[in-house]
Amino acid sequence: MTRIMIQIDGMRCGMCESHLNDAIRRNFRVKKVVSSYTKGTCVLLTEADIPDDALRAAIEPTGYRVLAVRREDAGGKPPEKKGLFAFLRRS
Repeated sequence: MTRIMIQIDGMRCGMCESHLNDAIRRNFRVKKVVSSYTKGTCVLLTEADIPDDALRAAIEPTGYRVLAVRREDAGGKPPEKKGLFAFLRRS
């Protein structure tokens, strides 16, 4: 699994996050996508790497600008579940 972190300019609210997440899901097969307008980030978890130019081609027509793209190996781990009682699952 690959975690792709994208720095985004132009998101201003929760609807912007949703709009960006939808654009990512329409264009790529991802396991998980989470955007944050307060941090200006979009994080993807995917099995296949996605080229930078393909990410830009999918994101920039929506009105947001890609500032930077960074990748890291997710180590084959599934996305971590978070929630109110997540601390109980830790061992």
